[in-house]
Amino acid sequence: MRHTISVLVENKFGVLSRVSGLFSGRGFNIESLSVAPTLDQNSSRMTIVTIGDDSIVEQITKQLNKLIDVIKVVDFTAEDYVDREVILVKVNAEQSNRAEILRMTEIFRGKIVDVSSLHYTIEITGAENKINAFLKMIKPIGIVELVRSGKIAMSRGKKTLS
Repeated sequence: MRHTISVLVENKFGVLSRVSGLFSGRGFNIESLSVAPTLDQNSSRMTIVTIGDDSIVEQITKQLNKLIDVIKVVDFTAEDYVDREVILVKVNAEQSNRAEILRMTEIFRGKIVDVSSLHYTIEITGAENKINAFLKMIKPIGIVELVRSGKIAMSRGKKTLS
């Protein structure tokens, strides 16, 4: 089962290494990882996506909570949350397909953030299924380069992590 885990940590040297080491030490892959400071510059939020059964992820959550620099851990899998991902994708932009690229980008509410004589670089933000649908549509045109941010997530409603 796929799990999205949010970890609030102290913004200190080595915390990312200790958190990722906990996963690798148990033989689990981190599918995506996003880390950035919160409103309080002394703390950062990690959003980690991993695959594992509930009991294994529960153990990982318990181990994360034992780390000194970890403030709070939430497994969003059983909660109501919103998530987003950002991609930048560079595509072949020949004269014959530019209008089609523009239409697809507009349909997916994306932006063309860079233009050259041969390529367009497109930014798309949204849920994973939206990102994947866009990539499937644009792939026949010719993807030159792709970068994904990884998922970020937060609880819906009044509940906060910090």
